[in-house]
Amino acid sequence: MTGKALIIGGGIAGPVTAMALQRAGIDSEIYEAYDRGAEGVGAFLTLAVNGLEALRLLDLYDLVCDLGMDTPLMELRNARGKTLATLGQPSRTLKRTDLYQALRDEAVRRGVPIHYGKRLTHASATPGGVRAVFADGSQAEGDLLVGADGLRSRTRTLIDPGAPRARYVGLLNTGGYAEGVRPPGRPGVCYFIFGKRCFFGYMIAPEDRVWWFANPPSRREMTSEELAAITPEQWRARLMDLFGDDEGPMRQIITATPKMLPVWNTYDFPTVPKWFTERMVIVGDAAHATSPSSGQGASMAIEDAVVLGKCLRDAADPARAFAAFERLRRDRVERIVAQGKRNGDGKAPGPGGAFVRDLILPVIMRRIQKRNAMAWMHDYRITWDDRVAV
Repeated sequence: MTGKALIIGGGIAGPVTAMALQRAGIDSEIYEAYDRGAEGVGAFLTLAVNGLEALRLLDLYDLVCDLGMDTPLMELRNARGKTLATLGQPSRTLKRTDLYQALRDEAVRRGVPIHYGKRLTHASATPGGVRAVFADGSQAEGDLLVGADGLRSRTRTLIDPGAPRARYVGLLNTGGYAEGVRPPGRPGVCYFIFGKRCFFGYMIAPEDRVWWFANPPSRREMTSEELAAITPEQWRARLMDLFGDDEGPMRQIITATPKMLPVWNTYDFPTVPKWFTERMVIVGDAAHATSPSSGQGASMAIEDAVVLGKCLRDAADPARAFAAFERLRRDRVERIVAQGKRNGDGKAPGPGGAFVRDLILPVIMRRIQKRNAMAWMHDYRITWDDRVAV
């Protein structure tokens, strides 16, 4: 099919979806709720090899690989400083804002219009397509609408007013960029430390900096007001206390961080029952947000964009394309969401759980490596030229 798509959301999923649809012969325009871009917003993320290979299909691989750093190894340690496992896992770690800017600028360079200050409030089918209504009173019409509007997707609730809320997974997130500190290790390795009371990860970056994050556990989901009421220095003091009994460079790295990132809750979506209507569909976090513990959030959104482009290219109408898209994607993404939840649950298991984890994790990791048990996740490849059965 040909036509015009309205893409709701200008983060990472939106521009990639626009470029995938463009390759499929479909024009699109992006409508972003905020009145400006997302420069300076967010921490850093990892693009797994499957996500990088999906970008290659859109001629975006080299663009992204000029950003951040290669992180092909992962080393797991416990609170006593003992190495539990080392895994090879090709990936690239980069700042979210750098990835966003590169993808947005490339989409604009390729002729994709982006409109800011356009918060979607309503959408409805028209005789020949779909009409979107925005909070400022403006409207837009197209042949189809793609909701790339994230965890709190308005498109998702328009498709299904009874759609479930995101699930809080019991962890908080914060982090930062330490300066002038030299922790043990080498560039290219993601060091993950199971502290007694908090999980910590760090990477040694160029220019004498250390990128790090921490996942303080919190059984209760904190409101945005509660999170904002705690000052950065109070969070810093809390982390220093949480790591007080652990071996490792955590406290040294935290002390050397001029500005900590704001703390946020961690969520996922085990399943979203309804992904599409005849003219609307959701992609990325709007359809299947995963805990950062999976290391696959951005990669899944990129895969979605490419697969959706193929489906729309090969289908006679949007509804058939959307049905094929869900059929090709749902099982994979929900399996990754479940894996991310398991990974996150292992970060704060309590003293008894930590004892068991330290005993069995090395055995599990050796089996994973020997059997290549995670190949289903990382070896996934999309072939653009293959036709989609719609």
